[in-house]
Amino acid sequence: MRYLSLLAIALLTACGADGKPTPPQSGISMSGDMRAGVTSGKMP
Repeated sequence: MRYLSLLAIALLTACGADGKPTPPQSGISMSGDMRAGVTSGKMP
């Protein structure tokens, strides 16, 4: 379970560090993508 939390944090960091502009609602959609990625085992 702790591994999934670390994966989620790493994924959010990678998304934030990619240099793309971040719209205000992206936190919501990104957490949805992250959850889907963790569930399916694929990176969004």
